[in-house]
Amino acid sequence: MSGSKHPVHVVGGGLAGSEAAWALANAGVPVVLHEMRPVRMTEAHQTEKFAELVCSNSFRSDDWRGNAVGLLHEEMRRAGSLVMACAEPAQVPAGSALAVDRDVFSDAVTAALTAHPLVNVERSEVKSLTALIAEDGDVALRQTQGDAEGAAATLHADTQTGVSLSLSKAAMTAPSVIFCTGPLTSPSLADSIRNLTGEDSLAFFDAIAPIVHADSIDFDIAWMQSRYDKEGPGGDKAAYVNCPMDEAQYNAFIAALNAGAKTEFKEWEKNTPYFEGCLPIEVMAERGPETLRFGPMKPVGLMDPRVGKRAHAVVQLRQDNKLGTLFNIVGFQTKLKYGAQEEIFRMIPGLQNARFARLGGIHRNTFLNSPKLLDASLRLRAEPRVRFAGQVTGVEGYVESAAMGMMAGRFAAAERLGRAMEPPPHTTAFGALLAHVTGGHIGDGKGSFQPMNVNFGLFPSLDAPTHGADGKKLKGEERGRAKKLAMAERALEDLGGWLGDAPLNQSADVTS
Repeated sequence: MSGSKHPVHVVGGGLAGSEAAWALANAGVPVVLHEMRPVRMTEAHQTEKFAELVCSNSFRSDDWRGNAVGLLHEEMRRAGSLVMACAEPAQVPAGSALAVDRDVFSDAVTAALTAHPLVNVERSEVKSLTALIAEDGDVALRQTQGDAEGAAATLHADTQTGVSLSLSKAAMTAPSVIFCTGPLTSPSLADSIRNLTGEDSLAFFDAIAPIVHADSIDFDIAWMQSRYDKEGPGGDKAAYVNCPMDEAQYNAFIAALNAGAKTEFKEWEKNTPYFEGCLPIEVMAERGPETLRFGPMKPVGLMDPRVGKRAHAVVQLRQDNKLGTLFNIVGFQTKLKYGAQEEIFRMIPGLQNARFARLGGIHRNTFLNSPKLLDASLRLRAEPRVRFAGQVTGVEGYVESAAMGMMAGRFAAAERLGRAMEPPPHTTAFGALLAHVTGGHIGDGKGSFQPMNVNFGLFPSLDAPTHGADGKKLKGEERGRAKKLAMAERALEDLGGWLGDAPLNQSADVTS
């Protein structure tokens, strides 16, 4: 790899690492992208591809006008996101959600990164955070903040954004590393991070839903429909397979979930909590017999065409690949043992003869106490040459992880190029997530900082519109939708200003 600029090292080729590397390379900064697969595999990954989706194949809602994650999609598109650019040709029907064929998507991300002239891929395990810094720069591990020859940038208060970055010349050549190793960070690297931060990593369990072969679904019972017939990004209104249950079938299913054999945890895992946004289905069932009927099995907005009315409960399946040959069971992440999964999930009407391409599973995720450990540009306070990005920072979700990778890449690129860069406005989805991770959390107790999906509660509020465009007074849900739209429009307007002022030229063209 040639060029006068010193490379930035990105560790981890998941969604965050892929976005970080893309942001750096497109800004003209050389990148060394470290990925340990296939030299060392994880318990959840199946391939060596970049941005492999190990859980769901959905990026959730693509509606930027009324959903915070849809707004994040739109912000990422406008900022030159690799993930969003590669998701478009890999899209599969999913109602109002953006879902992709996993293989088509990760193939596209891998091809774009390996073809970029400023990205050098190294397939090896990074075992030590400090060793990588020392090897790259042969400089002392810690430097005094404010030293003219130090690698760190100095933070200055700014009345509008709260922070601006003043860069020393040394910051343009000193070692710079972005760790995007995600929830499945290898034990040796996790120990290295723990030693440097002086804190135990926080952790939670995450689970994977099973995938069914489409030709084994009984469509004499099941039917295709999106909830409330809502139109998706591709124009489809019937994107989900729906399997109905009457009350007796539902009660028998809940009883089987409660009685089914579960995966046993190791001793050191027993006090690890679940992430509330991705609970195993049997854990939800334990919380009460009606929990699932008001969760992933809710029947609202769906009409069983066989009987012309709503079922007592509905299990939904979402297309998992471009060919339409695989469907995943929505919200059915599980820690049931394999034999129990096959037996219990075949109790679902329409899946009585189901063949499973993949059964569900469970894995342990780790994340940092980011508000304490990271500064406003995702740098480690104890070692400012190191940034963290992705799910390990305490964001939850594919798109949120990728967004933090993009932000870390942009910050590191600006630093390497000697250009000051302000964080995105708090009114944007980028800024709201970043603020939560690096300082928006107010709890002090151990374990009080928890993973968070993007949501409008993270944004600065505004007064909800009281009247519609037609002059009529808005009430209830209408007013709520109008407020979300106003917040989204404000976000995109403020994002445009931030991108216009940003010192980086970013592109989402994956063909160049």
